Amino acid sequence: MSDRLPGVLTRRRASLLLLAVVLCLPPFYLDAFWLRIGLFSMAAAIGAVGLALLTGTAGQLSLGHAFFLAVGAYGYAWLAGEPGPGLPPAVAALLAVLLAGAAGGLFSPVAARVKGIYLGIATLALVFLGHHVLLTADSVTGGFNGRSVPPLTLGDFTFGADDPELTVLGVPFGAEERLWFLGLALFALTWFTARGLLRGRPGRALSALRDSETAAAVMGVDVARHRSAAFVVSSMYAGLAGVLLALAFRRVVPDYFSLALSVDYLAMIVIGGLGSVAGATAGAVFVTALPLLMTRYADQLPLVATPGSTEGAVGPTEAARYLYGAAIVLVLLYAPDGLHGLARRARDRVRHRRPRTPAPDPVPSPPQPAAAARSKEHTP
Repeated sequence: MSDRLPGVLTRRRASLLLLAVVLCLPPFYLDAFWLRIGLFSMAAAIGAVGLALLTGTAGQLSLGHAFFLAVGAYGYAWLAGEPGPGLPPAVAALLAVLLAGAAGGLFSPVAARVKGIYLGIATLALVFLGHHVLLTADSVTGGFNGRSVPPLTLGDFTFGADDPELTVLGVPFGAEERLWFLGLALFALTWFTARGLLRGRPGRALSALRDSETAAAVMGVDVARHRSAAFVVSSMYAGLAGVLLALAFRRVVPDYFSLALSVDYLAMIVIGGLGSVAGATAGAVFVTALPLLMTRYADQLPLVATPGSTEGAVGPTEAARYLYGAAIVLVLLYAPDGLHGLARRARDRVRHRRPRTPAPDPVPSPPQPAAAARSKEHTP
């Protein structure tokens, strides 16, 4: 087993390196529409990973994820914009993530004492409260019309700015191309930190807490502290997703951060697989990309009306919700562990079906000489 471990690690590193190279290629070959889908999917994956840690690993139901995304998005827009403090965008982005974590920390005493459907109802109040604040705090949020989002700058380099002077390998890099690599970096940070949490002691404590609070307390897990910490970490991931969404949209409006967005995130982690980072990512890509693709190809799909049409057919957004609603039902009935579980079982079947190399015939060992007979000693 120890001889095979270095080979497995080498193949895993080679696979990660190949995946990183493949993910860096789309800005050089795809147009802006596909890059926007990728950006929105990466932002959704960051938020879905945070919700997977909270709901899938810690077992805490939350319907208020949209509130913390709004805190991150509007926090960055206000801290880096005018009117506002006008901070450097990189500092504003970091403070916006911390602000979302602080909002989760303020709510964490409730999360430490309430669980199940009662916690879901309590977090549901955050969405309605946040939407009311976004509409009424005009000086900060811009009210119903929202506010524009300043681009992120690091030194002399600006993300999200359409600058035709920047050309890489003969390809002009505009807003989507630049934000693509920023989104990849943020998603990679989210992926590895979440995997580290799940594989370490905090992840084992949260899993024990999900299975049985009584058993976790007997094993020495501080139930209230870990429940609160899970809520804060999930809120920070949502805040980071909100910052990336704000940079991708370039304008934030209150109606986007509604209850429907929280339901979308729950659908992501259920379809992908509860408690799995890879599953949350797959579910986020599915739920995010489906309505965008159906909107673009609505004129080629049956029973789907094109955007702005007055016909009685179903619009692409509603049709997409019907489809991934049906996907949730199918997952709950036939694959409770989601897309991640399906992929794992398919991988195991492929491994079992691979022809094994027959072991070489053992070389016969030469006959051993017979042991010499010992002479019997006489007892004096």
